Amino acid sequence: MDMINHLIAAEADHSLLKKLQHYQSQELLVIDEIGYLSLGSQGSNLFFQVISSRHERKSTIITTNRPFAQWGEIFDSTTVATAIADRLVYNSEVLILEGPSYRKRNKS
Repeated sequence: MDMINHLIAAEADHSLLKKLQHYQSQELLVIDEIGYLSLGSQGSNLFFQVISSRHERKSTIITTNRPFAQWGEIFDSTTVATAIADRLVYNSEVLILEGPSYRKRNKS
């Protein structure tokens, strides 16, 4: 995930605060395919910082094919996963799309 890689690099070169402010300042942040890869402890904590800083201030859209019950596997800890999910679903619209994969429909 590009955002997490940018944040890890920013943490390494001591520019994390500036990078977090960049993600916090966007009116709309779209994060696609959460759960495709596990974020590990460092990535999970950085992701939490982004979501927490945007909570009740800016709009965030998350796409994932994983239900909330599996987020502990993505975010390295059920505690971090719960904190992230709580902030994302508070005062929000959650859309759950069901049915066959649109991407797979022409791949026979």
